[in-house]
Amino acid sequence: MRRELTATAVAVDADFPSNAELTIDADGVPHLKQLRATSLPEGLPGFEMEVHARMRERHLLDILRDGTFWTNFTRHFGPPSGADPKLTRAEQRYVFTTFGYGCNLGPVQAARHAPAIASADTLRRLNAQHINTSKLEAAMTDLIDAYNRFPLPKIWGAGRAAIADGTHVPLRENNLLGAQHIRYGAYGGIAYHHIADNYIALFTTFIPCGVWEAVHILDGLMKNRSTIQPDILHADTQGQSEPVFGLSRFLGIMLMPRMRNWGDATFYRPDKSVRYQHIDRLFTREIDWSLISTHWQDMMQVVLSIQAGLVLPSMLLRKLGSHNRKSRLYQAFRELGRVERTLFLLRYIANPEIRRTIRAETTKIESFNDFLDWITFGGPIIKSGDPVEQEKQVKYASLVANAIMLSNVADLTEALASMADDGLHVTPKLAAALSPYTRKHIRRFGKYELDMDDQPAPLVPKPLPFDLPL
Repeated sequence: MRRELTATAVAVDADFPSNAELTIDADGVPHLKQLRATSLPEGLPGFEMEVHARMRERHLLDILRDGTFWTNFTRHFGPPSGADPKLTRAEQRYVFTTFGYGCNLGPVQAARHAPAIASADTLRRLNAQHINTSKLEAAMTDLIDAYNRFPLPKIWGAGRAAIADGTHVPLRENNLLGAQHIRYGAYGGIAYHHIADNYIALFTTFIPCGVWEAVHILDGLMKNRSTIQPDILHADTQGQSEPVFGLSRFLGIMLMPRMRNWGDATFYRPDKSVRYQHIDRLFTREIDWSLISTHWQDMMQVVLSIQAGLVLPSMLLRKLGSHNRKSRLYQAFRELGRVERTLFLLRYIANPEIRRTIRAETTKIESFNDFLDWITFGGPIIKSGDPVEQEKQVKYASLVANAIMLSNVADLTEALASMADDGLHVTPKLAAALSPYTRKHIRRFGKYELDMDDQPAPLVPKPLPFDLPL
């Protein structure tokens, strides 16, 4: 790592005269020119219109039904004993439970609109006794693996990168995880999502507002059991810290965040005696290599415990939080993270392609958050005050999102094939501009029928069966 940091700094210094986008002011603060917006492929609006015209109109329940036929994800649901559920039309009711909770309708409203499928009490019982967080994660994995079988998502991303981000979720007051969030200025919690660079949701969890999101950023990749196994991780400023950079290096994960005010970050020299011709003002401190080497074995033991599944990264990072600054293990992870973050910052200022990739990938998670808002049309507020149910609620929504994406990819693949058969212009660049978050062809609220021949009785006010008070 010392050789890597030394070589990288020398290379960035040598390329500085030709880097027209980077300047360093007298205080040693780096400044980068704003990246140009990526141009859209020619003919994209007409191409998208033709693609959407060839996609079948569907309802959310139809999509969930097709998803379980293709993957049988409802096989994970059932009693804790693992025995047969002894439930009539079990698969249908599991699908409807996923719809009711995933769209945040709740058992009462969902049952009111489809009383022939299940009552509210039945939906509550299935959610409480037959479905838990691990079963929802297993169902999500089935949909991810089916999605990954299609070639179209590989145009959007190779599956090597993941993007993590949290979004505010309103809660009813007086519950264990609810708090007033400083950044959002509202009461609630945080739904923390990991999606792959090909848009599919890999992992979702629910965390309280007061937690620095980077504490939970590595959990999603450790718990991911799908065929998509990213080793690059993007996030925003909340998704990084020096200990997280250090732990990521041990786990073989390259952390590449979109940092706000990144110019204020500290650059560390590989040695106090080293000087550079052009970028010397960037470096204000140096790495304590002896601290890292002294505690290397201790850090390795911790990481092996994580890889063995004995401890989650979030548990370790909480222990190494701001209340343990005197811990030598914390200091060692922090020092290692300083090396890794300096390497990232040097590559970030030297390579515009890295900056462009980070911006493009982090934009995808913003689209995913908007997609989830559309899915949870039953309301933005998580109604339960139980932390277990709050965790399940956000996982239900991601399960529905993955089912929609699988259905959309199947329909988009058919539409592109039919367009090519008809001799229309179909290119990888045009296909790359599409997204599995499309929903113009999806009906969320069912299909209403209006029979004007069914006329009500004449409107004739009748007298009340009692006298009105004077």
